[in-house]
Amino acid sequence: MTEGAPVGDPRRFLSDGRLERTPRRWRDKVAVTRYLATIALPRLLDPVTERELTDRLAVLARDPVGLRRAMVDLGLVSRTRDGAEYWRTERTEHDDDPDVRELADRVLREDG
Repeated sequence: MTEGAPVGDPRRFLSDGRLERTPRRWRDKVAVTRYLATIALPRLLDPVTERELTDRLAVLARDPVGLRRAMVDLGLVSRTRDGAEYWRTERTEHDDDPDVRELADRVLREDG
């Protein structure tokens, strides 16, 4: 777990910036998923391929496919009918956080 992350902060479930285990509580799962969706897809409505999203999520989580599915199930991310492209459809509370933007830039650099 991340040291010093306050209660309620989804970063407290990350180890060195990475989700190794999904939280048990529903509200914590939702919070972590919203946080990681903002990092993996920092721009709303900007489509990426399934492979590109999975690669970005692999940097952030042990189970990138499960995380991708959770993002879709929560309505944070939409996809084409065939699953070839994904895009974030919901603004989150993390969009204006400079630390999140910095982490998103790092993930995007590692991806591409």
